[in-house]
Amino acid sequence: MKNRWLLNLGLLALVVGIALFLHFRPQDQAQTVNEYEISQLKMGNFTAVKVEFPAQAPVAFEKVGGAWRMTAPYQSRADQMSVQRILSIIAAKTKIKLPATDLAKYGLDNPLLKLKLTDNTATHLFEFGTYNPVTEEQYVVFNDAVYLLPGSYSEAASTQPIELVDKRPLTLAESKQIVGLDLGRLEQWEEIRLNVDVDDQGKWQITEPKAKPTQNEMNEWLDFSWKQSMATSVEFYTPDRKATYPSFEVKLKNGKKVHFDKLQESPEYLLARPDEGIIYHFPNDVGFTMVNPPINLK
Repeated sequence: MKNRWLLNLGLLALVVGIALFLHFRPQDQAQTVNEYEISQLKMGNFTAVKVEFPAQAPVAFEKVGGAWRMTAPYQSRADQMSVQRILSIIAAKTKIKLPATDLAKYGLDNPLLKLKLTDNTATHLFEFGTYNPVTEEQYVVFNDAVYLLPGSYSEAASTQPIELVDKRPLTLAESKQIVGLDLGRLEQWEEIRLNVDVDDQGKWQITEPKAKPTQNEMNEWLDFSWKQSMATSVEFYTPDRKATYPSFEVKLKNGKKVHFDKLQESPEYLLARPDEGIIYHFPNDVGFTMVNPPINLK
């Protein structure tokens, strides 16, 4: 009996010892290290973005009417999500914050790129240096401190300018105002001078009497082909005003018509928008669907 009592006492002492050890042991370093927010800037306050490189032309954006436009090296609508990715550095967090001394040690005496973000108070400068060989993260200096951040932030800012151009053939505002398409100057619809229009009640009206469209199919076609569709790539061009191409127009509620020229059907479907000087590259099947609504000719 005495031996059992001594055994229980020993087990109790062991449990108490383990509990005390767990309570007073040094905390895991990962739990005690502070996490630093690189800035307190607000995404919605920015009006201009500029990315500068040592040996190539800068890339610049300005917010116009609530949307980002590229102002250099091209004048064009910008891909909104791409600009948001560039701006996302303001919300970055890191466990490494160093004093901004001996910048050459971090490659920040000659930065790989400079990111200038302008809001209603000032222009804020982020400079990107070399990569840490152990963590493969990049040194970034901002407001007299050096931070170690993932390379994805400089990669977003270093994207080729042509890839930062909006790949939607219509602006967001235009896509919300579509009330019809005049397809009568395309070869397949030239004989019947096809127009498809949405009336004030949201019902589709087709100029061809033999057409038997269903409202759902037409709505899905418009949504997929013109409200959601994005080109796989874009290129700039100078329109030849003397050249004639098969063409069509997208009609808008405000009375405006957006003109497109069909330059090619295969292997890619190429649609050109002369007013913006941009050619949109679509897969052949996507481009074909865009100009061939499901009107169900009988």
